[in-house]
Amino acid sequence: MRFSRLRLNGFKSFVDPIDLLITDGLTGVVGPNGCGKSNLLEALRWVMGENRPKSMRGSGMEDVIFAGAATRPTRNFAEVSIHIDNTNRLAPSTFNNQDTLEIVRRITRDAGSAYKANGKDVRARDIQMLFADASTGSHSPSLVRQGQIAELINAKPKSRRRILEEAAGISGLYQRRHEAELKLNAAEQNLARVEDVLEQLKNQINTLARQAKQAIRYREISEQLRVSEGILLYGRWKEANESSAHASKELTNCVKLAADTQLKVIQATKERTISENKIPPLREEEAISAALLQRLRIQNDSLKNESERAKQNIQTLETKTIQLGHDISREDSLNQDAEDTLRKLEDEQAKLNTEFNGFDERLLEAEKNARNAADILKNAEAKFDEKNEDIARLSARYQSVQRLIQDAEKTLRRNEEETVKAYELVVLSDKTLNQAIYDFNQSHKNQTIIIKKAENAE
Repeated sequence: MRFSRLRLNGFKSFVDPIDLLITDGLTGVVGPNGCGKSNLLEALRWVMGENRPKSMRGSGMEDVIFAGAATRPTRNFAEVSIHIDNTNRLAPSTFNNQDTLEIVRRITRDAGSAYKANGKDVRARDIQMLFADASTGSHSPSLVRQGQIAELINAKPKSRRRILEEAAGISGLYQRRHEAELKLNAAEQNLARVEDVLEQLKNQINTLARQAKQAIRYREISEQLRVSEGILLYGRWKEANESSAHASKELTNCVKLAADTQLKVIQATKERTISENKIPPLREEEAISAALLQRLRIQNDSLKNESERAKQNIQTLETKTIQLGHDISREDSLNQDAEDTLRKLEDEQAKLNTEFNGFDERLLEAEKNARNAADILKNAEAKFDEKNEDIARLSARYQSVQRLIQDAEKTLRRNEEETVKAYELVVLSDKTLNQAIYDFNQSHKNQTIIIKKAENAE
């Protein structure tokens, strides 16, 4: 087998489809750094079954897809195909029916990679075995990468043996031997599983034999049960026949009782209709009486509330009348004091009249006494000022009493509208208040008269 052509599409830096022809003789690829020479070698290894991302200089297998550039968008797949000349028929039997083999590996982003051989889907193992039988592959020492020569020189004997085996063309045999060993191990495991299955089948046969004996015994017992069930059913049928005759007799009796009860029900329904006709007027009377009772209760509650308010008003009026009595007694005491002062002034006037007879002789003495009289006048004026203050206080008290009387009259008018009994009580209290006001006015007039007389006397 001989490689004839390598085709790349979207693989790393080869975004556009490109063909590399491999002709007879020596084929060389020359170019500057970064032009893609190493990518060609990696594409050849990748299409032959390489699955290690590190060998492809990436962190994941999808890194072989073109990642895009400033002027080109990213690609969603990468594809590499290799054409092999098989005119000598050196390929394995499964691939040895054509003169040319086309191996294609395609990877799609987020979908994985797939292999095809001559347009048919194949496994990655089949492709690896194809190149292993040809003493090549993705791990072949004939594919020399950078730094691999130094690794070969410093390699261990085991690695050198692998290189010599691939050079001798027997690496595919080792691969096939490894697969055969795996198949033998799998066959041994299957044989062990078969023995376990046989053991399970033996146990199942024993259980089935026991179940067959139980089934035979079940059939014998079921036949005996059928005979006994037939006898039992005949006895039950006989008892049922007798019970049906007895039940028919009881049915006739029940029908007669039902007819009697139906007549009674008809009579009861008639009585019920009569009683139902009597119920509505009774219910109306009950509703009227309930409404009257409710109205009387409401009136009773309102009368109780009005009587309580009248009692409270009477109490307030009584307290006010008591207070007015105290004020009247205090005014009487003030009037008594004023009368005493008037008597004193009259006595002094009488003394002055008696002394006036000797006026000429006592002129000098009068002048002396005038000074004393001036002092007395000052004292009298002071007393007069005190009396004026008392009069002002009395007038203020009189105004407060007038306001109290007005408030009492308002409350009396309100109580008169509420109830007749409260009206009578308020009228009585009003009379007492008018009498008290009349007495107070009389005393006040007397007091003013006395004060005027005192002023005239002075």
